[in-house]
Amino acid sequence: MTLITWNEKLSVNVAEIDKQHQKLIQMVNDLDDAMRQGKGRDLLGKILGDMIKYTSDHFTTEEKYFAQYSYPDAENHIKEHRAFVEKVLKFQKEFEAKRFGLSTDIINFLCNWLNKHILGTDKKYGPFFNEKGIK
Repeated sequence: MTLITWNEKLSVNVAEIDKQHQKLIQMVNDLDDAMRQGKGRDLLGKILGDMIKYTSDHFTTEEKYFAQYSYPDAENHIKEHRAFVEKVLKFQKEFEAKRFGLSTDIINFLCNWLNKHILGTDKKYGPFFNEKGIK
């Protein structure tokens, strides 16, 4: 069973960014599948490492576009990125400390992120970038 399925509602209509968002959704689904099989802890270290790389790559992509096209809400958007990175690094420290129940907390955090950030904050820049010719 898939926890989150990619659909057009999640699209920001910028192909490069949509592809990156799909990668995040796959990480969430992989962790959820592992948890359902009782192997969440086994996969968690890899997922956290992948999330750190993902945030570096993905946020760099978005922020490059913000700077290149003078996106008006860039400052607030970047603050949300920084908060996400801080949370992921906190999760990594908790994983290293062997905190119990971390997989569930990470799934909840990522689902909330998808709903609030991608469906809210990210969706705002789609039309802006489309007007600049980015699709």
